[in-house]
Amino acid sequence: MNLTWFAKIAITTAFLGWLGELQLAGGTLGFTFANVTGFSVLNGLCGAMEPICGQAHGARNFKLLHKTLFMSVLLLLAASLPISFLWLNVDKVLIRFGQQEDISLVAKSYLFYLLPDLVVTSFLCPLKAYLSSQGVTVPIMFSSALALAFHVPINILLVKLKGLQGISMAVWITDLMVAILLALYVAIAARGKDQSWKDGGWWEHRVGDWIQLLKLCGPCCLTTCLEWWCYEILVLLTGRLENAKWAVGVLAIVLNFDYLLYSAMLSLATCASARVSNELGANRPHNAYRSAYVSLLVSVLSGCIGAMLMVASRGFWGNLFSHNRGIVASVKKMMLLMALVEVVNFPLAVCGGIVRGTAKPWLAMYSNLSGFYLLALPLGIFFAFKAGLGLAGLLLGFLVGVVSCLMLLLVFVARIDWNEEARKAQTLASTDAQEEQADGTRTHTERENRTAA
Repeated sequence: MNLTWFAKIAITTAFLGWLGELQLAGGTLGFTFANVTGFSVLNGLCGAMEPICGQAHGARNFKLLHKTLFMSVLLLLAASLPISFLWLNVDKVLIRFGQQEDISLVAKSYLFYLLPDLVVTSFLCPLKAYLSSQGVTVPIMFSSALALAFHVPINILLVKLKGLQGISMAVWITDLMVAILLALYVAIAARGKDQSWKDGGWWEHRVGDWIQLLKLCGPCCLTTCLEWWCYEILVLLTGRLENAKWAVGVLAIVLNFDYLLYSAMLSLATCASARVSNELGANRPHNAYRSAYVSLLVSVLSGCIGAMLMVASRGFWGNLFSHNRGIVASVKKMMLLMALVEVVNFPLAVCGGIVRGTAKPWLAMYSNLSGFYLLALPLGIFFAFKAGLGLAGLLLGFLVGVVSCLMLLLVFVARIDWNEEARKAQTLASTDAQEEQADGTRTHTERENRTAA
């Protein structure tokens, strides 16, 4: 699903580029704002599902698994309301932060027609986390691939009818297709073959359940937001360079290849989180340890392969998005520097998945805060504006930041006490089962008392 989602972004960017330079810059800026204020928040809040659902599945506590899905959907829908109001005033915000007025107005038009995607994402993200925490990935893959197959013809049709707004509408229409297919799978296929559905728990939400979810939501949300925001601040800073339209266009094309690789990173991170949380929930700390370090090894190899792919593709990648020779030449240069970032990004993402699986997302939060905001952004601003390196300076500062993030997370992972984490997972996943057993005992006692009376 991650690969198809980012492939959809690349397709969307290509259609924006074919509409013109202004539409490419404005649409990219609009989607950047959507990531900063909307999708990063929703994905981050949903990240709390990974440790809870993963450990609950490992402990066979399906009641907790079900109620976590339902509560997460409600939480994301509530979070979508203030985000919607912010999107409706995006032009004022962007102009206030120094963006050009024509680009800001295009971004507003793009975001207005993207609003339904907030509601769709509020269902799609929890459904994906619910299934992947149980190791159910094939339905996600097929539904996402099917939606991607329809994305290009939907774009062609809507671009002819609505122009820029049609490209925006195509995004949430294909997301809606995936959400409907996954919901049908959960409601029909999973219900028919899995006895866990009968364990219920969908409507039984106690205050303690909400507290448990919200405690993890905060760090998970901040972890995701801090990372996504740094990428998007990078785009916003690029908009302050001398030739803003050209620079934003170049960065958008480079980041689209990064998004494709990032989809593989997210898949590895999700697998690592699911395996670690499942093993901890099943009280198998040695297997959790082994899963974590095997995932790290695979991520290092994947990072090297991803970097080589980026270098090999730089000759033709720019031509897919723009016919401007200056932009294409600059894309070739920037992709060389971005390839170094990819080597580090893969193990960084997997380390984040490991600490999420242990229900310690605040470790990744501390790492992102220090690496991205204390090093990457200050150094990038210095290199770009003071040293006069421009876009290359921003990427150079970003490289230093991701390296420092990885070093911190590796230290955190190396210091994990796996036996202690398994004990904590038993407490987290078994509390609901114990309460259910106690409720059943009380019900049985009351029934006997009524019979005796």
